Amino acid sequence: MKEVQLHAKCQEEVIVDEAKLACNVGSGIVSVYATPMMIAAMEHAAVQCLQPFLEEGETSVGVLMHTTHDAATPAGMKVRISAEIIAVDRKKVTFSIIAQDEKDIIGKASHERFVVMKEKFEAKAQAKLC
Repeated sequence: MKEVQLHAKCQEEVIVDEAKLACNVGSGIVSVYATPMMIAAMEHAAVQCLQPFLEEGETSVGVLMHTTHDAATPAGMKVRISAEIIAVDRKKVTFSIIAQDEKDIIGKASHERFVVMKEKFEAKAQAKLC
């Protein structure tokens, strides 16, 4: 892993479409942006933020996500996810993440990822099948 730059940031945008609604992903019966879809977008933004600091063969895996989902977002709205690296402890990288739609901050998260060697990590997981 290269030296990780504190306060490095990444922003992504998603459009809330029918496939991202709580009533369509099994996380509720309402027609609003589903919490699991927001969390997935938050995690994806963190992955992208860390990517420039990884060496060949490395990847990162999420180990903790502490999230609030504070406001509902209807289909058709744009959501911006902003991830920032706020701490590094050897191979553990911590992020502060904010999600906001066109009107409100809709969610916040503290997220931790560990840098691992992809092949070794996957081999260990596959060994569980034996």
